[in-house]
Amino acid sequence: MDFGVTGNLGGYYLAEQYRKNAAGKSDGVSFAELAAAKAAGQSDVSGMSFKDMWQARYPGAYYNVMDTSRIDGSLWGRNDYPWDKYFSNNADDSVLDWKPSGAEPAMLDSKVQAKINSTIGKKAIVVPPELEEKMKNDPELAKSVMAKVEGFIAEQDIMNPNPRKGYLIALDENGDIAHACVTSEKMSVSSAEFIEARKAREAKHAEYERLAEESALKRKMLEQEVDRRFYQSKAVSATAYEAVGILK
Repeated sequence: MDFGVTGNLGGYYLAEQYRKNAAGKSDGVSFAELAAAKAAGQSDVSGMSFKDMWQARYPGAYYNVMDTSRIDGSLWGRNDYPWDKYFSNNADDSVLDWKPSGAEPAMLDSKVQAKINSTIGKKAIVVPPELEEKMKNDPELAKSVMAKVEGFIAEQDIMNPNPRKGYLIALDENGDIAHACVTSEKMSVSSAEFIEARKAREAKHAEYERLAEESALKRKMLEQEVDRRFYQSKAVSATAYEAVGILK
């Protein structure tokens, strides 16, 4: 399978800026809230659930509460994994116990292509019961998770500008993206390796920031040392002048 993951730092930077904007506030209301409220035609967003925000932000998107931690991570990357089953508001729990019945089919297999095509233009999210309960009691967490999901989708849109895509996002109990499948008419990318590659890019970006901060600190320390030596030399000169009576 072509995971289509690159190390494009520029694309990652733009997605990070989108995430920061999504998580930011405007007159006390977040980007996610504003977008959701606008789509839903509401003026008061304080009581919106994560599900309301998700489906208002992405009209027609599917929402399921299921514990996908039961699924072996290696299965998500298979061409025959039933991602399409999640594109329903009442996904059958049998997908949690799915096991392959034989060798993995090729990406160009007609059944695989039919499954991919059935997801194009759609979005689906899977929320663990534990996380949904947390978000019901913590609106700020719900807003944060929504911003994170929006950022992920924005990043993928930058990496693959093809507007005809499908998104399946499975969250973990902390609100992080545990598994994902992004399909399009030109490619399909899926899950464990996909998420790991994304985490690697984030770690690389964090390392760049750490090195930049370290370099700035070294420059500051060097400037302070130069200043210290300068004033120390001035003090020595003044003492020497006094010793010979020049400053008396």
